[in-house]
Amino acid sequence: MLIIPAIDLKDGRCVRLFQGEMDKETVYFDNPVDAARYWVAEGATFLHIVDLNGAVEGRPVHTQEVAAIAKQPGLSVELGGGLRSVAAVKAAFELGVDRVVIGTAAYDDTEFLRELCGEFPGKIVVGIDARQGKVAVKGWTETTSMDAVELAMRCEQDGAARIIYTDISRDGTSRGVNIEETLKIARAVQIPIIASGGVASLDDIRNLHPLEKAGVEGVIVGRALYAVAFSLRDALMAVN
Repeated sequence: MLIIPAIDLKDGRCVRLFQGEMDKETVYFDNPVDAARYWVAEGATFLHIVDLNGAVEGRPVHTQEVAAIAKQPGLSVELGGGLRSVAAVKAAFELGVDRVVIGTAAYDDTEFLRELCGEFPGKIVVGIDARQGKVAVKGWTETTSMDAVELAMRCEQDGAARIIYTDISRDGTSRGVNIEETLKIARAVQIPIIASGGVASLDDIRNLHPLEKAGVEGVIVGRALYAVAFSLRDALMAVN
């Protein structure tokens, strides 16, 4: 199972938010490249980057920071946040990222997602963020009436390569992963699922590991790693 450190970019810095609230941040690195180098040194081979300003503004903001991170040797990168046009996605790949995460646009525009999946097969990931099982969009600022499972099934049909499922109510809280909802998504589709939100301890990693058989291929970890609840090396050992 992949353990994927998260780098959330806001105003040029590496931060973590509490439950997705843009005004509730903790700054961990003033230079996001330093964060990337740190995680590589700890054993990371894959990073999950979110352009938080981009998610809210609907356009990429941290292009220089993303390009600098993507250039780090021995590292693969996925990027999400504000990628709501074909041009923006193409530009993201030109920065050197390996795959992109589509959130709001996957919910809003089925044809757009189909077009992206056709043009960039295997490289389009859909980020499904949910509050109480309902899809949230626009940087988590709006909650829709659509069930997360319904959107997951639709995105699979449209060609998405995998899904990142985040329970917003758990994100940044260290309350533990929502195992039940993550498993529900995994069982509803055939494409791989990446869990996200709420990892608090190595026990959460260990509890997720058996879900690998159901299609949960990895987990994104943020605050728990930055607050040193456990080390990345220990997390990697727990699943290998």
